[in-house]
Amino acid sequence: MNIIFDDNSCHKSLAPLTLTRPVADVRLGIETIRESWMRYIGEQHTIDRVGFITEDYLQVKYPPIKELGLTLMGNVKPTPLVADLVNKLQEGEALYINDIKIAHFNTESTRVDYKMDEDELIVIHYPWDLFQQNGKAIVCDFDALTADRSTQQLSSSNQLIGNGNIFVEPGAKIECAILNTENGPIYIGKNAEIMEGSIIRGPFSLGDHAVLKMGAKIYGDTTIGSHCKVGGEVTNSIFFAYSNKGHDGFVGNSIIGEWCNLGADTNTSNLKNNYSPVRLYSYETQDMEETGVTFFGVMMGDHVKTGINTMLNTATSIGVCSNVFGGGFPSKFIPSFSWGAVHSNDLFKLEKAFEVADNMMKRRNTELSQADRKILTYLFQELA
Repeated sequence: MNIIFDDNSCHKSLAPLTLTRPVADVRLGIETIRESWMRYIGEQHTIDRVGFITEDYLQVKYPPIKELGLTLMGNVKPTPLVADLVNKLQEGEALYINDIKIAHFNTESTRVDYKMDEDELIVIHYPWDLFQQNGKAIVCDFDALTADRSTQQLSSSNQLIGNGNIFVEPGAKIECAILNTENGPIYIGKNAEIMEGSIIRGPFSLGDHAVLKMGAKIYGDTTIGSHCKVGGEVTNSIFFAYSNKGHDGFVGNSIIGEWCNLGADTNTSNLKNNYSPVRLYSYETQDMEETGVTFFGVMMGDHVKTGINTMLNTATSIGVCSNVFGGGFPSKFIPSFSWGAVHSNDLFKLEKAFEVADNMMKRRNTELSQADRKILTYLFQELA
């Protein structure tokens, strides 16, 4: 079977997170949306090829395929019930749940409709949907990934609160931490580390090879992706992968892309002083739009860096490869390749952006691929 992931017209509504990836590669819960679908479909079918219906400039890294197959909406995170319905699709059938399109198999000639409780659906259209639904997604992924498996035993130096719904993958290290599962499970990935004095409330996920620094305070509905290093205070946020917040400072109701670095004492405001709903920059309308959401921190594209003591306004959107520094609050919308963004907003030169990205990635034994360079070049030229 071929698998095709369709952005489902959500590329711009989820930007800047999707400026460098298709919608299905957004992290939600423990896994990305694509990883969850591949796991569920792979349990029932042999998967041959994977393709994408996404923006033309992204296809250098995420190519389409000409053959027919099972087309999945990239903005739908599968639950067991939804995945079961998709696995049962017949030739020519399209699955709709509560009038939301989920998938179609080869052609789309017959519509199959289901109604179900909203709790069985995890669908994203806008960035705030990610952190609002992350707790539910963590629980769903946790149940699937840990079923019929045994956890690594915790050291006696740790303090446990709640039902003990903790799963620790092989190689992980946890000492002198407080782990609270009263509100949801805690998942610790392979070779991850939780340093001494960390306090964690579930639902929470720490990815493979990720590190929680000493004394970290992590509230529920938070995901820290693989190879991230995070300290300070974090609540209801998602770090995609390979990003660092190694020092004190608060991040709340936020989504941090890949290869980002938050300087010491970087803080996000996640609530306006007058408690009113926030406005967020929209890549669709190229204007500030009402969200109806009260809590919102920062939405940060890939390869963003902030200087020490950076202060970010409520509902700040930062494009890819931006460097944010300087005293005072920057704008709530910071375009890609910004340099400064507080008192001035110069253009960060493309070759310098490549150099910084390469330097950071080499520290993790990887490098900026030619496909990545072409994607970033396209985004830079769009600004020019």
